[in-house]
Amino acid sequence: MEKSFNYTWLALMALTVLSTLCAYLELRYTTLLIVGLAFLKFMGVAFNFMELKKAHLFWKILVLFFVAILLVVIVLI
Repeated sequence: MEKSFNYTWLALMALTVLSTLCAYLELRYTTLLIVGLAFLKFMGVAFNFMELKKAHLFWKILVLFFVAILLVVIVLI
């Protein structure tokens, strides 16, 4: 279990560094890329550190639905 946490933590750090690098580059869709990376980071935290992967299917779907709606609202603004 601790090995999984370490891999998730390393992935979160890599995604954070990647988000920072994307912020400094002047790409056309930088905002969408950073929001997408934030989505991946949220899923990593929710499923591994909050142990959502052991939760009932209802809670998994509810969290995914919430994040999807949040992403759509952010992108539309």
